[in-house]
Amino acid sequence: MSANFIELDSLDDLDALFAASHDKPVILFKHSISCGISADIHQQVGAVNGDVHIVVVQTNRAVSNAIEAKTGIRHASPQAFVIKDGKHIYHATHYGINPTEIEAKSRS
Repeated sequence: MSANFIELDSLDDLDALFAASHDKPVILFKHSISCGISADIHQQVGAVNGDVHIVVVQTNRAVSNAIEAKTGIRHASPQAFVIKDGKHIYHATHYGINPTEIEAKSRS
């Protein structure tokens, strides 16, 4: 299987996603369309079996900034999170992003 990328492009949708994390973990991926590293990691994250909520930082800056505010973790791209109960249980940036770990944490 492969990831089902779902573009996250509104603050209301972000709030709903954090609320949904109380029922099951959710995956967030911040992606830069102008970064080669981000393109490579995007391809790797595509191997995750499940929904991956993607924020394109160039077109959804407000959502990207809100993720920083909600998690307390400084912005980077690429950047991946697994959110559970409204808090991050996984976070990594750049080549530290591990799709196997993301998938494992999203099943916990």
